Amino acid sequence: MNVVELAQRIRAHRLAQHLTLEEVASQTGLTRSWLSKVENFRVTPSLQALGQIARALGVSVSDLVSGLDEKPTLVSVRKDERQVVQRDNNARNETVYESLAHKRPNRSMDPFLLTVPAETVRDEALSHEGEEFLMLQGGTIDFEYDGNIQTLRAGDCLYFDSNVPHRILNPYKRPATVLCVFSK
Repeated sequence: MNVVELAQRIRAHRLAQHLTLEEVASQTGLTRSWLSKVENFRVTPSLQALGQIARALGVSVSDLVSGLDEKPTLVSVRKDERQVVQRDNNARNETVYESLAHKRPNRSMDPFLLTVPAETVRDEALSHEGEEFLMLQGGTIDFEYDGNIQTLRAGDCLYFDSNVPHRILNPYKRPATVLCVFSK
């Protein structure tokens, strides 16, 4: 199942209902923090939790998952068709995530182009399910993985287990562009 699309649908339904994460949490018995992780595709909800979320949003589970298992053999996403995805609710993180494969609902990886503004430092390292691949396209970044920091320059790549806390830091004077691929 495409957890990015599922997360976007959940967030869109919540916002359309003018509900806060706290309101959905109180209606479902789930925590605000956990719901935030679902909306930011850091965790995948169980079927039971998805049912609770759907009830709170006034939709059916089938509304949330319909079409997520479709898999066209070829999808083209032009530069002007990229979809900006809200990755987290951290107001201090101004990194822009552009989905590069949003037209293919059921995919086993999620490629993004990240634009990391100059002098941007995420508050904390986070983890999520799966594996991740990064290739720095332009600029310079520092990458923290399990407390260790290494500097990357254009052309440098990383492949890692994303269940270990990690974060991208750009303390430099120029923005950076990163190709990022999440696997499920």
